[in-house]
Amino acid sequence: MYRLTSHSQIAEIPATDWDRLAGDDSPFLRHAFLHAMEAHGCVGEALGWIPRHLALWDTSGTLVAAAPCYLKFNSYGEFVFDWSWADAYRRNGLAYYPKLVIASPYTPATGPRILTGNAPGRSQHARALISGALRFAEETGVSSLHWLFTADDEQALLEEQGLLTRTGCQFHWRNQGFASFDDLLASFTSEKRKKVKRERRRVIEAGVRIRRIRGDQVTEAEWATFHRLYCDTFDKRGGIPTLSMPFFLAIAETMGEQLLLVLAEHGQATVAAAFDLIGTRTLYGRHWGCFQDFHSLHFEACYYQGLEFCIEQGLERFEPGAQGEHKVSRGFLPTPTWSAHWVADPQFRVAIEQFVQMETAGMQDYLAQMRTHSPYRQDPPPATGALS
Repeated sequence: MYRLTSHSQIAEIPATDWDRLAGDDSPFLRHAFLHAMEAHGCVGEALGWIPRHLALWDTSGTLVAAAPCYLKFNSYGEFVFDWSWADAYRRNGLAYYPKLVIASPYTPATGPRILTGNAPGRSQHARALISGALRFAEETGVSSLHWLFTADDEQALLEEQGLLTRTGCQFHWRNQGFASFDDLLASFTSEKRKKVKRERRRVIEAGVRIRRIRGDQVTEAEWATFHRLYCDTFDKRGGIPTLSMPFFLAIAETMGEQLLLVLAEHGQATVAAAFDLIGTRTLYGRHWGCFQDFHSLHFEACYYQGLEFCIEQGLERFEPGAQGEHKVSRGFLPTPTWSAHWVADPQFRVAIEQFVQMETAGMQDYLAQMRTHSPYRQDPPPATGALS
């Protein structure tokens, strides 16, 4: 009933068809976003992310399912850490790389990884895509196939077809119908409310001004300043700034309405910036950089401005990025994240399954422990993970 194809360029798949399946809440899965990465040197052999996008076609030639897939020769930029798995393979004389990863590069954000849109038969199409992806992995001869930061309903389908579930933790905020930032703070305990107000006041007292600008309104000079900040952050931490200036200019032109730049200015200079992506329901915090340190400015630019934006725009969620226990006291609660893993070698599959089971038990304890630090007077319902 279906035909699966693999593509070394996202441009080989029509943008309108891909975006119809990807939906509107995951801007990092848009055709324009992935194409800009490929066109401007953000992925490829040099960085170990080689496109192998999967497309499922029905008998009429209609694209009914797709997945952003990459052949990987390292584990950089995935945020679901499997370095220990690779090391175990090496110590046993086996090659862990190459492997296949289904994800948006360098993006630890939850969302669909089995793109099916809302058409009838989407569950059937999803199952067919998963089966096709597993066959593709076997035919390619990779050690493993990994689906990262999946949505809840996808994870159930992946488990159904025998993939191993790995549980992670991030800190997300959910909108409980707050009318304003003050309304949000009113739901905090007195101690936590005072702490947030004090942090925001310190930024104002330092003479720092904050501007929020949609991507299609950002000037090229402002993008250039942000890109210097972005690169500076990676330089300080010994990382690789993989996203190029032409990449940011490209997505500003093609999907600028889904980009948000938060600029912090002191005197006549921009001293810090945060970069977010906007979905129909969710704000995704991605990058931050600063030239000059000011007390609490990171919290203001990366968290409080985003929370205000979500409340103003009626967005349901704010995912401010990976890790960060300090986010809890500022309203972001521990939330499970999912990934699914197929391992070709039967002995390593058993070992990894045992590891994942122990890790999951520990992660469940961690999620429960972190929730005890919630700043809310009355907690929202427990978070269930990614939106379906």
